[in-house]
Amino acid sequence: MRYMDDTVVMKRMTKRITFNKVWKSFFFLATTFALVTLVILLYRIVTQGVDYLSIDFLTNFASRFADKAGIKAALIGSLWLMAVVAPVSIILGVGTAIYLEEYAKKNRLNDFIRMNISNLAGVPSIVFGLLGLTIFVRMLGLGKSVLAAGFTMSLLILPVIIVAAQEAIRAVPNEQREASYGMGATKWQTIVHVVLPAAIPGILTGSILAMSRAIGETAPLVVIGIPVILQFLPNGLLSQFTALPMQIYDWAKRPQEAFQYVASAGILVLMTVLLLMNSIAIFIRNKFQKRY
Repeated sequence: MRYMDDTVVMKRMTKRITFNKVWKSFFFLATTFALVTLVILLYRIVTQGVDYLSIDFLTNFASRFADKAGIKAALIGSLWLMAVVAPVSIILGVGTAIYLEEYAKKNRLNDFIRMNISNLAGVPSIVFGLLGLTIFVRMLGLGKSVLAAGFTMSLLILPVIIVAAQEAIRAVPNEQREASYGMGATKWQTIVHVVLPAAIPGILTGSILAMSRAIGETAPLVVIGIPVILQFLPNGLLSQFTALPMQIYDWAKRPQEAFQYVASAGILVLMTVLLLMNSIAIFIRNKFQKRY
């Protein structure tokens, strides 16, 4: 009888080991496929676009000739755009998360609000473009300006930042709050000096992902009518502008093969800007992780 029991146990263990090996192989293949695809994509972009990267490419405006085309207006326009999106979305997103987690009562209304904010994170970007066109471009009369596009992009990434900030604030142990209250601190002092510093790594992680999405989005900009080619730089928040995704989109759809290479060079510039933004955010996040 004991022999039979041992046999059954061994069969079950063998089955579980085999099952684990199968899933391990599946996950390994999935990871390998993703990495190979990424390497092929990067190799193609680098080999096509590196020859077009130069000082002239960064300082010239767009042109109908591929060898004279530059990305100056789009690069400066994207920096103007992110200068609006970053403070608006982070301040509003973190402020909303603080209210929902620290001040709002636990009732059905607030639960409904939290659920809808989470659902908004999955809404297609073109819907936010239509919302921006209706409210900012037409109702408020901001036109095809940096401000209108910045507000539209802020709406696009706001749910992501709110959800990430909520999770980061929720992860702070209650014992830290209670210790702060026990030392005589007010609720606001506790939030500023205890909760937020501990939650900043998580908040910045969500913000990194959200800002990465914003700088590469094209659909909302197309909907609100941002031009693809400009021969001047924006001189204020109400000026017209173009952005890197719009410029790359215009080059990529042209039939001339040379513009495909120019589009690859534009993608390299966009990736470089994105990596610089992410590096700064990761540096700040790591600094706070070591401290708290």
